[in-house]
Amino acid sequence: MSTDATDLPKKNHKGAGRPHKVIDPELIRKLAKIQCTQEEIAAVCGCSVDTLDRNYAEIIKDGKEDGKASLRRLQFKIAESGNASMSIFLGKVYLNQKDESYSAPQYSQIIVERG
Repeated sequence: MSTDATDLPKKNHKGAGRPHKVIDPELIRKLAKIQCTQEEIAAVCGCSVDTLDRNYAEIIKDGKEDGKASLRRLQFKIAESGNASMSIFLGKVYLNQKDESYSAPQYSQIIVERG
């Protein structure tokens, strides 16, 4: 009777390299939402920036966009509550409004000689 490879007990084989680190994608998204840099996210998660780039780039991008939208929503809410400074800021950012300074024309003294 021959022994088939499928009949042999399976070994608990681990591949070469470091063991995989468990990284919480929701934590990455939350950190990206508050506009943390990739270096900051990597430090909190205990991984490299390269790991984030390889495996979590889309989550980071989505988190950052969610954070920007939340901030924009809050700014408009503040402006709508009557905050003049926020209204002016948003007008400058979104409506291309700017402060125009006005200075009175400067007249120089003209001396006319007669004679």
